[in-house]
Amino acid sequence: MHATALPRLVLGSSSPYRRELLSRLHLPFDTCSPDIDESPLPGEAPRALAARLAQAKAARVAELQRAAGHADVLVIGSDQVADLNGQCLGKPGHHAGATAQLRAMSGQTVHFHTALTVLRTGTGQAATEVHSVAVTFRELTDSTIARYLALEQPYDCAGSAKVESLGIALLSRVQSDDPTTLIGLPLMAVARLMREMGLDPLAA
Repeated sequence: MHATALPRLVLGSSSPYRRELLSRLHLPFDTCSPDIDESPLPGEAPRALAARLAQAKAARVAELQRAAGHADVLVIGSDQVADLNGQCLGKPGHHAGATAQLRAMSGQTVHFHTALTVLRTGTGQAATEVHSVAVTFRELTDSTIARYLALEQPYDCAGSAKVESLGIALLSRVQSDDPTTLIGLPLMAVARLMREMGLDPLAA
């Protein structure tokens, strides 16, 4: 009998945070930037935006992998949107945007929606899930915000805070079933969906 070939694993993201998270599963993988338009649609809710972008990223990477001649690929696509009372907060991109986001989130509870799409091109299997984390920010003074941004410059992070680093000092409470969700990739869900699609990180 011949062992079933394992699919090629590809992370559809250029994010160094998601790359570091996926590496924790001790599986070889490649990365591929999906390079899609991440603009929200008119009236689109934050949770729906995250799900749509995760699906679009995974679909685009699957298309690129097929074009490159890879017949069986397990693609992971993910996106995160911060939700402040129904308002989408994406990556600020610059100091002024980050300052405005942190001022708005001061003393508020923000929901970070991390969407995950896993699809296997060889079998047609696909699943999308959205995992949310409730994050309560403490009251932030302008001097605290300025000091934090000077030290960490989190301009590529939705919500302007690197919670895996100094950004944790901006918070008073985090409610989550999986601590990796807030960083940007819910690893428990990733591992479960990978197992369901034939790639078990702990298989002998």
